[in-house]
Amino acid sequence: MNASTSTTTPAPPPPSGGLLVLLTIAIAFSTFMEVLDISIANVAIPTIAGNLGVSATNGTWVISSYGLAAAIMVPLTGWLAKRFGEVRTFTYSVLLFTIASALCGLATNLPMLVAFRFLQGLVSGPMVPLSQTLLLSNYPPETRGLAMALWAMTVVIAPIFGPLLGGYITDNLSWPWIFYINAPIGIFSAIVTYTLLKKHETTTTKTPIDTVGLILLVLGIGSLQLMLDNGNDLDWFNSSWIVTLAITAVVALTFLVIWELTDAHPIVDLSLFKTPNFRLGVIAMALGYMSFFAMTVLFPLWLQTVMGYTPTWAGIATAPVGVFALILSPIVGRHLAR
Repeated sequence: MNASTSTTTPAPPPPSGGLLVLLTIAIAFSTFMEVLDISIANVAIPTIAGNLGVSATNGTWVISSYGLAAAIMVPLTGWLAKRFGEVRTFTYSVLLFTIASALCGLATNLPMLVAFRFLQGLVSGPMVPLSQTLLLSNYPPETRGLAMALWAMTVVIAPIFGPLLGGYITDNLSWPWIFYINAPIGIFSAIVTYTLLKKHETTTTKTPIDTVGLILLVLGIGSLQLMLDNGNDLDWFNSSWIVTLAITAVVALTFLVIWELTDAHPIVDLSLFKTPNFRLGVIAMALGYMSFFAMTVLFPLWLQTVMGYTPTWAGIATAPVGVFALILSPIVGRHLAR
């Protein structure tokens, strides 16, 4: 009798050549779609608010609900990827994002639109983190800087095209189409990514979820977001509602930090901040994205409500904020290995 042979099948090699290029395009498109959806809606807020019979101030909930949900879900990405696998989590996230986008376009009133945008933000949480993870795991070490440069270019191209597309669609079609255009992008990205990477799925583990940490995270981030969104309209701390939200945010986030430092399976692994490069990198990125996206949110709204710009011209005026980032991304990627 022949000696028994191992039944372990070696993992197939990662995509290379044209398939790697196709994978990069598919993953980049998903990132493009997610970031585009932030900036494309900003230009259309006054029009959306007018069509739904609410004020432009109330219309900003279309943006806030999305950001709040995404902020809650991003920390859950690690747990979801371990539980269901990185490829499946990413693919499901893209498909659900596409469905939520279609629901946003079908909304007939502001509460419906805000609810669907919140859902869209929830399912979008894993998209950006896992897009970077999948690219890094499928590129050889010597070209990972290039992979991140290509990824970064899609992130900064979206705020350029978002206002332009949002303005054009709002003026020439109708605002639901700013959500419907996600359908072909999302379907393409999900199909290509899953087809090329389904044999490269990561090992799954049933790690217990940090329920207490999740509750504290939702309370803290949710209260902080509501406070910042409504503070100006309610005269900040002269309002008991704003004071309550502020106290809730401080207490919840303080207990969150304490809990996460002592829990065996934290939902946010704060021990990573012991690494200086990680700590400084997160701070720099937070400040950079805060200033960058604050401008892409506030500037188009101000141009239309105060300066009388049309959505198209507000988009043209906003688009150049990403030009230099687009030019510098390949240069940074080339020297990242240094």
